Amino acid sequence: MVSLAQGSSTTLFNRVPKVTVDFWLVKLMAVTMGETAADYLAVNLGLGLSATALLMSAVLGVALFFQFAQKKYIPSFYWAAVVLISIVGTLITDCLIDVFGIPLTTTTIVFTVVLAATFLIWFAVEKTLSIHSIFNTRREIFYWLAILFTFSLGTAAGDLVAEHFSLGYLTTGLLFAGIVGIFGLGYYVLKLDAILMFWLAYIFTRPLGASFGDLLSQPKDYGGMGLGTVITSFIFLAAIIAIVSYMSYTHEGDEKLVTGS
Repeated sequence: MVSLAQGSSTTLFNRVPKVTVDFWLVKLMAVTMGETAADYLAVNLGLGLSATALLMSAVLGVALFFQFAQKKYIPSFYWAAVVLISIVGTLITDCLIDVFGIPLTTTTIVFTVVLAATFLIWFAVEKTLSIHSIFNTRREIFYWLAILFTFSLGTAAGDLVAEHFSLGYLTTGLLFAGIVGIFGLGYYVLKLDAILMFWLAYIFTRPLGASFGDLLSQPKDYGGMGLGTVITSFIFLAAIIAIVSYMSYTHEGDEKLVTGS
């Protein structure tokens, strides 16, 4: 409980959801859709990577404005921001690789360092990396920066394994699924630090989702199933809307932080 001034009474709400099964389901679908939607906007619509990245960054900025204005977790605003930040994170990495010609190994290392620096600064300022106490704007800024960099890093790491090392989308997806499973065992069985296990799982669900998104959407000649980015994106968008609607109806994920006096 956060200490409050004597005689005062207030209630604070966590601005991000509790970690539930639905949380991981929507997160995985959001990162999968982020991969396919980014490809659809940049390639299928012919907007190009740079223009698409600028456009979607502006849309993300609007979504985050409304998210920050809520002062509590509202499923529709929160998950809209997650989907958009997944798309933008993907586009940032794709721009660095395809537009500026930066190798996958370099982008993976750079985003690893940037994400680590974000966590270090966040901890130095707030003394915690817990997602159960995002009750002010400064912590929420750190939170969304970390989320953005996990998506960019996950995109680079996933492409590095699937394309640079030529493992293919299915093998890469299964590999990252196994890694995420190890973190789950670390938390539930070995009782390792919950915050560390959460953030590691969050990072690696990005390339997991992206690999299966590419598996479904990419042409068969490239190792995919050939569903295309349009169908794949709309399948996952429909699933996200359904689960988020359920969350909104049941208030699942709401977390009251402080009631003090």
